[in-house]
Amino acid sequence: MQEQKVRVRFAPSPTGPLHMGGVRTALYNFLFARKHQGDFILRIEDTDKTRYVEGAESYIKASLKWCNINWDEGPSIGGPYTPYRQSDRKDIYKAHIENLLEKGHAYYAFDTPKELEEMRKKIEQEGTGNPQYDTTTRKYMCNSLTITAEETKKRIKSGQPYVIRALIPENYEVNMTDIIRGEMKVHTSTIDDKVLMKADGLPTYHLANVVDDYLMEISHVIRGEEWLPSAPLHVLLYKFFGWEDQMPQFAHLPLLFKPDGKGKLSKRDGDRLGFPVFPLMWKDPQTGEVAKGYRDSGYFPEAFVNTLAFLGWNPGTDKEIFSMEELIQEFSLEKVGKAGARFDPDKAKWFNHQYLMKKSNEEIAKELTGIIKDKGYDISLDKLTQIVSLVKDRVNFVYELWEQISFFFEAPSSFDEKIVKKKWKEETHKALEKLSETLLNVEPFDVSNIDRILKDFMEEHEVSAGVLMIGLRICLVGEAKGPDIKEIMAILGRDEVIKRIKFALKKLK
Repeated sequence: MQEQKVRVRFAPSPTGPLHMGGVRTALYNFLFARKHQGDFILRIEDTDKTRYVEGAESYIKASLKWCNINWDEGPSIGGPYTPYRQSDRKDIYKAHIENLLEKGHAYYAFDTPKELEEMRKKIEQEGTGNPQYDTTTRKYMCNSLTITAEETKKRIKSGQPYVIRALIPENYEVNMTDIIRGEMKVHTSTIDDKVLMKADGLPTYHLANVVDDYLMEISHVIRGEEWLPSAPLHVLLYKFFGWEDQMPQFAHLPLLFKPDGKGKLSKRDGDRLGFPVFPLMWKDPQTGEVAKGYRDSGYFPEAFVNTLAFLGWNPGTDKEIFSMEELIQEFSLEKVGKAGARFDPDKAKWFNHQYLMKKSNEEIAKELTGIIKDKGYDISLDKLTQIVSLVKDRVNFVYELWEQISFFFEAPSSFDEKIVKKKWKEETHKALEKLSETLLNVEPFDVSNIDRILKDFMEEHEVSAGVLMIGLRICLVGEAKGPDIKEIMAILGRDEVIKRIKFALKKLK
């Protein structure tokens, strides 16, 4: 028997921006597919029209593309199992729900919202079980199990609203295997008769995902832990349809937890603690509220992907920096943990710093050019590359470089009072006056020459480095920061250095 080809799917609902947990699910599916030379399918599950958000599907696609998580089949690119948008597959679901009704695995339910609420309240008050529509409560509700076939047809014909529910078998144990969690057994007394077809004629996730996974020949369903309670129903649906032999293998990924490890990570946590939870910036089409994303917060896509990969998966080694190709090679579901993964925003910054350091100085300079131009300055790429080489190890993000290099473009107009009070002495003033005259004759004005001149000057005038160097830094930078002073001087040039020294000497008399 030929082994089934690996085919996995990421099936988000366009109900808002894609959470980083959703991106991680897509990433793990993508890595698994590529590792096994399989197919990665993007399927849009848009049957819940009440929660549909304009622009969400486009956002999902843009987010995946930014992360270089590219799908082989899906909306806009097609594939052998079109359509890949569930709202375009209504006729397919209708045929399959009729199949379940005919086999006696589903039934019509005519209960009103008020009746359902009364049923739940009654159970809660009596404390007799779970407040749900199940093998017990369905026996006294208004459905095709409790009324005659004639009455059922009459109600349908009259246009009375109804849903179609799964008929969960009584006193039955569902056995299933999860790649991450192992063998699982669930008794049907704990499973409710989920709605499979809503009153608007559209399927729920439960029916649609099972039908689509079967028809699209999905081999592995890799999804978030929040779907674990629904998995026994999905296993039953495969049995109801007679598809047990084609049932995919399941793997339910651990939840993403808040930085303190207490509870599921949400947008509110990001807002409260100052980090994004979405890959890209999102503007709510209804409220106009804007939420920052990782891209516009300065993260490299490779760093974001590397961060997500470690939220639940561990290669079993000390290595932490993985390219996409290395992740594909090393990834396995067996190395994904069961426990929730705690998100550490500082670790995410650390990953970004590692990728920033891996990039060439010229690459970073090119990214920085736009920021420099926005500040109103023009500089050659070569010179900017040279500046970047001096300070890139001090930042986590490209945009942070401006704070480190602004003094190259803007001469200080004031000076750090604390450092001046502590370090600026009368001998500092005298030494810098003499140095400014000495620098007039330095040719060429490069690092090696400047280094020689400064050493000779300190020896000749018996000035300590502690006096001269900190004084120079105050004059050129305005505070006690920046790279090697010789490098700063060489980049600024002789005229600018002398000009800044003289300005400081006047201000700091």
